[in-house]
Amino acid sequence: MTMSMITVQLDKDAARIYTKAPQTDKEKLNLLFSMWIKEYGDPEISLPDVMDEISDKAQARGLTPEILESLLNDD
Repeated sequence: MTMSMITVQLDKDAARIYTKAPQTDKEKLNLLFSMWIKEYGDPEISLPDVMDEISDKAQARGLTPEILESLLNDD
């Protein structure tokens, strides 16, 4: 998969969490964001449906609720 670099504005806490995350977690978050953007681009799919599908795919790829909570609560 070819990757492109973009700039995204995040609130201060989200940016801090992302910056401190290990590279493997950043790759998972990047994948989640890429999937969300692709799914969002389909106007026939609602945002809640997109979020449910992303959640299902993330879980299938090994992102557990514990890992997600750890990423979101990392000080």
